[in-house]
Amino acid sequence: MTLNQDFIFPPAPDITKPEPPFPGIDGDLGPLHDFLFDPDKSAQWVGEGFNCIWRPNSTPQSDHFLELNRTNDGILFERIPGEIPNRGLLQPDIVMFGVSYLQKISDANIANPAKSGLHFEPGIWAVVPKTTNPTEIPTVLRMASIPHGTAILAQGSAFQHPGGPVIADNDLFPFPIGQPSNKLISTFQDNLNLSKPDAFRTPDPLLKGITQDTVNSPNSLLRAALAGKTVKQTTTLIIATDSTPVPGGGVANTAFLQGAPGSGPNADAAVVSATFWIELIEGAPDFFQLQYTQIVLLNFAGLSWPHVTVGTLRKEPVV
Repeated sequence: MTLNQDFIFPPAPDITKPEPPFPGIDGDLGPLHDFLFDPDKSAQWVGEGFNCIWRPNSTPQSDHFLELNRTNDGILFERIPGEIPNRGLLQPDIVMFGVSYLQKISDANIANPAKSGLHFEPGIWAVVPKTTNPTEIPTVLRMASIPHGTAILAQGSAFQHPGGPVIADNDLFPFPIGQPSNKLISTFQDNLNLSKPDAFRTPDPLLKGITQDTVNSPNSLLRAALAGKTVKQTTTLIIATDSTPVPGGGVANTAFLQGAPGSGPNADAAVVSATFWIELIEGAPDFFQLQYTQIVLLNFAGLSWPHVTVGTLRKEPVV
């Protein structure tokens, strides 16, 4: 994943160097700056989290299996050297700036690390300056590829503020496709009740460290990780693939995941939304903490099944 620092996109002809893309946030990376160490040095973030996915299950007994994982989480960020020029036709050219990243997530309850992999994701975060056609404020975007056969482009807003984040509750209840307000609570509450045995849920020996509170609201883990800490400043990144915050974006899936017309998908990743918080924590010395919550809606069997991942990570030098 390493890019040599002499690897530069040469604009031809030159593009006038823009002002910082995010007013009030210094530097050409704007709100992405603290993913790295100064000055633009690579950084790795290491921590823990929780993953939940309702997997399709092709047996007569159940069309789904609930996988719950306590996770080890790591992300490596590297600066993309120089500018990323984008040519315009309906407005003057723009310049973007960005970082590449590689995320690896494994199951913390599987003893053999070589067999505990859950997620592998190479991608790019970038800042997009204000544009006139379309008329949009400065935005951030994340482009990612997942080996199971899905690629995403999610775009949205970013801002900084003093103090800590406000992290709302979330849940894991499926709902009919296109009806997010119609959560099927009574249908799936037993699946999500850890006190009730379920042959189509992760077996108990692999649920160490996962509580009922975690399952009720995965975001509760993020709030618990903030307990006793003083957050001096937070940078918030809010992104989605469904054109809600910003036009464009989307999710692409393989034919297998998307399924055949008329018969429905195997497991079509339809929408991805996420919030990332880069937090400056008071300490001796102060340090940076990264928290995130992400929902991927997997469509199969006529329902949208929330695939939720949360994590709390701390920035460390690359060794």
